[in-house]
Parts: sequence; structure tokens; C-alpha cells
Amino acid sequence: MTAQPTPRGVSLSVAFFVLSGLLELGAGVSEMATLRFWPLWEAVGRGLLHVLLALGLRHRFAFCRTIAMIYCLATLLTYGAALGLALARFPIHAPPSVVLLSAFQVPSCALLLPYLRTAEARAFFTRPLFGR
Repeated sequence: MTAQPTPRGVSLSVAFFVLSGLLELGAGVSEMATLRFWPLWEAVGRGLLHVLLALGLRHRFAFCRTIAMIYCLATLLTYGAALGLALARFPIHAPPSVVLLSAFQVPSCALLLPYLRTAEARAFFTRPLFGR
């Protein structure tokens, strides 16, 4: 039995969510003002959710494709609203981690969301989350 190669779109989707998880973890750790446990735990949780989603996409679960589409849409809307407020000169203070994450996630989600909505992606992500 030969294994089918992983389609490029699936690989790029997985890579995006793994990198997002690592950036979330790194940004959370770098912004810890004190050595308290809770901010580190929160950063690990956010990063772990991204990695779990990447694993689900790697296994081509249809449910994970849906979650990834919702995540990308929410990211674009949230950062778009923040950008709109900033352009309207509302006083918004964003930590450096938010600026770094938005610089990575906005262009990536703008490219990933249209792919996840295509019939090609629908054909790749067909496995149910539970069952066969």
C-alpha cells in the first residue's frame, strides 16, 4: 500500500496553525511581567489549541476545517475592526504581541480562508470527527 502525498493546501493549513500556536506561546511568554504561573498557563493553552487544530487538519477532519474557517473569519473581522478604530484615531493600546500576531495572522488568514471554502478543500477534508 502506498501512502498518498499530502496536498499542498492541507500542508499549508497545518503549517499556519502550528506557527500560530508557536507564536501565541512565544508572545505570551515574552510578555510575562512577573514570574506568575497563570499567564504562562494561558499562553500554553492558546498555543495548544492551535496545535490541536493543526493536528485535526493534518488528519483531514471536516469539523476541523469548519473550525479553521471560523477562526480565520473571526481573525479578519477582529483585526479589521481594530484597524478601523485605529484609523479613526481612537486611542487603542495594543501590546507588541498583538501587533506581531496580527502581522502574521491577517495576511495568512486572508489567503487561507478562500482556500478552505473551495470544493477542492471540501474534497480533502472528508473524515468525520467520530466514527468512520
